[in-house]
Amino acid sequence: MKVLIAVKRVIDYNVKIRVKADNSGVDEANVKMSMNPFDEIAVEEAIRLKEAGTASELIVVSCGEAPASETIRTGLAMGADRGVLVETDAELQPLAVAKLLKAVAEKEGAEMIVLGKQAIDDDFNQTGQMLAALLGWPQGTFASKLDISEGSASVMREIDGGLETVSLKLPCVVTTDLRLNEPRYASLPNIMKAKKKPIDTTTPDELGVDVTPRLSTLKVSAPAERQAGIIVADVDELVNKLKNEAKVI
Repeated sequence: MKVLIAVKRVIDYNVKIRVKADNSGVDEANVKMSMNPFDEIAVEEAIRLKEAGTASELIVVSCGEAPASETIRTGLAMGADRGVLVETDAELQPLAVAKLLKAVAEKEGAEMIVLGKQAIDDDFNQTGQMLAALLGWPQGTFASKLDISEGSASVMREIDGGLETVSLKLPCVVTTDLRLNEPRYASLPNIMKAKKKPIDTTTPDELGVDVTPRLSTLKVSAPAERQAGIIVADVDELVNKLKNEAKVI
């Protein structure tokens, strides 16, 4: 079974985000970038499928500017076999990414696509669902456990009321949640080997996909700074402030 893993290059989750002075977006200058944490979980799960003998080839795909190849290399160092970079300078929104992944999946003949449930930069949580709809494949979102057997996938997914298990026929799309696994660290030998693994580069035009943005960003602003708290003398004063000033009771 050939498995496609979609990964995104995002600002590292440890970095404090800065908004540009003109409020046009987030400042990425001289900022550490890394693989989206949910996508790391997707790569790890695909590697485990290969180690179990379920998957035969793992292909890491990323869409974006040329530096996204570094994110693909991270996936190759973890254990994937090869990569595909869909290179474009355009602003990519969920529907455009879903169309690109569909085109790559059809070209590669993938039987399963695994990706993070959402990216930590835009938090859309739409790409996996849109991709499944475009392909006409069943989907298992927010996966916290994944089992493959006899041409079907059993996905335990996290929902508001607890856990739900769905059975999907292959091919399918699975989006990963935090509790699915703990991603491995790439060893130095594997990092060196990853430099020799192939990364094919293509473009949206070559795939026949229009990635023109359908949404426009009007303004990006930082959240308001949290105001300092106050100390009250007694419970009566606390209740009075909650009732008359905060108006929460």
